[in-house]
Amino acid sequence: MTQLAFIFPGQGSQRVGMGAELARTYPIADAVFQEADAALKRALRQLCFEGPEADLKQTENTQLAILVCSVATLRVLAALGLVPNAVAGHSLGEYSALVAAGVLDFSDALRLVHARAHYMAEAGKTQQGTMAAILGMETEHLQHLCDTVEGVVNIANYNCPGQLVISGEVAAVNHVISLAKSEIGERRCRLLPVSGAFHSPLMAPAQQKFGTVLDAITLHPPKVGIAMNVTGAFVTDVDDIRQHLFEQITQPVQWEKTLKTIEGTGVTHFVEVGPGKVLSGLVKRTLPESSAMNVEDVRTLSIVTDEYGDGK
Repeated sequence: MTQLAFIFPGQGSQRVGMGAELARTYPIADAVFQEADAALKRALRQLCFEGPEADLKQTENTQLAILVCSVATLRVLAALGLVPNAVAGHSLGEYSALVAAGVLDFSDALRLVHARAHYMAEAGKTQQGTMAAILGMETEHLQHLCDTVEGVVNIANYNCPGQLVISGEVAAVNHVISLAKSEIGERRCRLLPVSGAFHSPLMAPAQQKFGTVLDAITLHPPKVGIAMNVTGAFVTDVDDIRQHLFEQITQPVQWEKTLKTIEGTGVTHFVEVGPGKVLSGLVKRTLPESSAMNVEDVRTLSIVTDEYGDGK
């Protein structure tokens, strides 16, 4: 039987219409959206399916929408007999991964992501910052540039070889961009459409408030291996998982290490569960010998079940 890893997308993968086709086709997927609407007392289902896009892009909506869409897709895969041997999620996606691993009940994941999104959006308004993608620069050199400019700026996402994201104060990020452009060209540096400096020290106020909510949530031992963002390593102890979730808000996402950790167990087949195929692309760039597919609608679900269904 093929060893599978499920990987879950984070903020930025959202699109209007996500999850709608699966919900129309599979009642088990629609039930996830209905449960979320009832728990949150809001029409998140309608926002995912119909937009408007401007509302969907708001951090407090985006994070919940991607979580719900990813878990709905996960439920369909489970109903069809596809279960992972390992899981991981990129930033926000870590919460979907924790649901997949049995660490978090879906209702508790909703509570945590609701609080996380709210506090991060709040911090973004009071501690104004931004993020930027830097392509084709060595990690050590980009770190050197961050260290040489004034103000708060750090590498926030180690996505794959040659793809890094920086985060911090607007002036500091722009300064690093200007230095990087002179070396690697303007087209390899771009600001990201985000509402704050995620995974940077500017999120410390959000981290402290979120920690109070996190401490009240029950975590369960993982049923499958989960590699987590802060270290890129597998974490099994529930207290360590809790600490990783707390630290993740201000610490970088070690996604390249995460993928290599999972590959180190012998897993070479990855399925991205939820909207978009950003993570599938990162797998191909990081682990060229591995296979990566995504599931976000009936067509992609059919492709994955044909490939991995029935114990293949």
